Amino acid sequence: MSEPTDHYFSAEPATPEERRTIEVTLEGHQLTLTTARGVYSPDRLDPGTAVLLSRAPDPSATGHLLDIGCGWGPISIALALRSPAARVWGVDVNRRSVELARANALASGVSTATFCEPDDVPDDVRFATIWSNPPIHVGKAALHGILGRWLPRLTADGAAYLVVQKHLGSDSLQKWINAQDWGLRCTRLSSAKAFRILEVRRA
Repeated sequence: MSEPTDHYFSAEPATPEERRTIEVTLEGHQLTLTTARGVYSPDRLDPGTAVLLSRAPDPSATGHLLDIGCGWGPISIALALRSPAARVWGVDVNRRSVELARANALASGVSTATFCEPDDVPDDVRFATIWSNPPIHVGKAALHGILGRWLPRLTADGAAYLVVQKHLGSDSLQKWINAQDWGLRCTRLSSAKAFRILEVRRA
């Protein structure tokens, strides 16, 4: 089992870094990537992320793509490998995660991904695709703030795909998104194991 990481959403995790390497397969590529304590799911590819990567429709081939809460980078790297002509943004408040994601993209041969803190993304960037395993454990108010910052920045024909555990509020999150005045519509795309994938598009 993965060690508890209730502090992974801190900007500067207090726990010692203690880097380690893990073997991960992304888009058919067997990769040796680096993780550390104080980041999300440091010992393996998170099962929810694996469901998202296997079941989400192909991202836009071009334009800007976004990974909300990039962690050590698996979703961003998969986006970049699948859409090499697009510009990928991986954002995270955890600076340790951002550093690891940059190193892992380099190790994966990915040069089209930018990893940064949320405030470093230019305000005028709009996203053709958003993929995220959102940080449910930050609490409802903080989660809503995160999604409220990014989902309205979808392009006119853009789509977001969020993977959420069923028992951690996927249905209530879907209802909440639909209740906002963003001009977006959230539907359930699919269910797999203990997870649901939510699709968000312009209404």
